[in-house]
Amino acid sequence: MLRELPLFGALAPSLLLYFIGAILLYIILDQLMSPLRVDRFLWHPALARLGIFLCLFSLIVLSTRP
Repeated sequence: MLRELPLFGALAPSLLLYFIGAILLYIILDQLMSPLRVDRFLWHPALARLGIFLCLFSLIVLSTRP
């Protein structure tokens, strides 16, 4: 659910926290995929990484809805 959450005495939008969570998951996933050299099979690796990040962010946001 989208709402403001208290964070160190200030209100932070929940999308900011979801974004930070998606960044952390993306970094872990990227570290796991780097030794496998998955990027050599992709036409545009940077665009594929953006797509993976957007999928993770969407998954987090949609999983918190009631």
